[in-house]
Amino acid sequence: MSSPLPFAHLRIIELASVLAGPQVGQFFAELGAEVLKIESPAGDVTRTWKTTAETAAPEAAKEASVSAYFAASNWGKQSLVLDLTTAAGQAKLQALAADADIVLASYKPGDAEKLKADYASLTANNPRLIYGHLTGYGPDNARAGYDAVLQAEAGFMYLNAAGPGQPAQKMPVAMVDLLAAHQLKEGLLTALFQRERTGIGALVHVSLLDSALAALANQAATFLVTGHDPRPMGSGHPSIVPYGTVYGSANGRQLVLAVGSDGQFRQLCVALHQAQWATDNRFATNATRVAHRAELERLLTDCIAATNGDELLAELERRAVPAGAVRTVGEALAHPSAAAMLLPGAAGVRAGLRTVAFHSSGWEVATELSAPSTLSKLPHK
Repeated sequence: MSSPLPFAHLRIIELASVLAGPQVGQFFAELGAEVLKIESPAGDVTRTWKTTAETAAPEAAKEASVSAYFAASNWGKQSLVLDLTTAAGQAKLQALAADADIVLASYKPGDAEKLKADYASLTANNPRLIYGHLTGYGPDNARAGYDAVLQAEAGFMYLNAAGPGQPAQKMPVAMVDLLAAHQLKEGLLTALFQRERTGIGALVHVSLLDSALAALANQAATFLVTGHDPRPMGSGHPSIVPYGTVYGSANGRQLVLAVGSDGQFRQLCVALHQAQWATDNRFATNATRVAHRAELERLLTDCIAATNGDELLAELERRAVPAGAVRTVGEALAHPSAAAMLLPGAAGVRAGLRTVAFHSSGWEVATELSAPSTLSKLPHK
């Protein structure tokens, strides 16, 4: 007998748009919740965010498809268009919220109140309702939050530069949005646990700024402990060597090393037929390797450049030295180890990517989900 979907009893109303809030909605859908996505008559703005590869498709295909960006976070949901600037739309939302467990919102502070879609309005007839609200800078700052801006303001773009004095770069995905989504999931799960004990819902607020700062982790600790700003190092690691640097090999394979211990470094040296490096006073310990980073990186770069990268990766795996090939997104998703993270295609969408990446013997996740709907197919009420 299969285990139950853990949230099959939950009803979620998603008022959020773009990425962070919809990611949370899909998370609950994958675990069995009924998720109703409410959109304005214009639709979630990400419906229009198409790449040049999408816009180059034949006209009929373009009209029938949703954008890849929208598809990234909207599997498994029912959809409804409501105009919350009207009394009728607000009344419909009130009726839906009276029977819901969680509301997901991403309004600027003050905007939800204008639409009567705020925590106080929606919990008046449902004290068990849990309201998750995403903002850019907190409930008292009406400034809109955008991922790229937060990546800049929270230090991520500075740290992601190739090196000191090099141009700052944002991450290739909306990392701050995704971090905020995880924070909101954690807050909502905590609220659900508390509600089981008290019978009362809660307001859970998450800001993009707080989520980004919380994720600075060791980089923030470096500044707080030393008083010195950590330096941008490209893909290198400030306190471990070799770790993260990309090396090119003789057969064109790019690879990275993640050598976290002196024992792993010794095994790396043997695999490279350079056992003497492990006893060199400059490289024998991680502390000395950090101090002599530039010299070691030059030696590794030259040595690996003369090596077959695929053969080296196989030998490193045999010796339990953490290393991996640099893959394209397509290569990563086509790898057999990624199969469990893919959703089977449906309704004109070729495939989807799961948001749930954990597993348990105590419950199941949905094996199939309905595909993200096109705006033209949403019921207008």
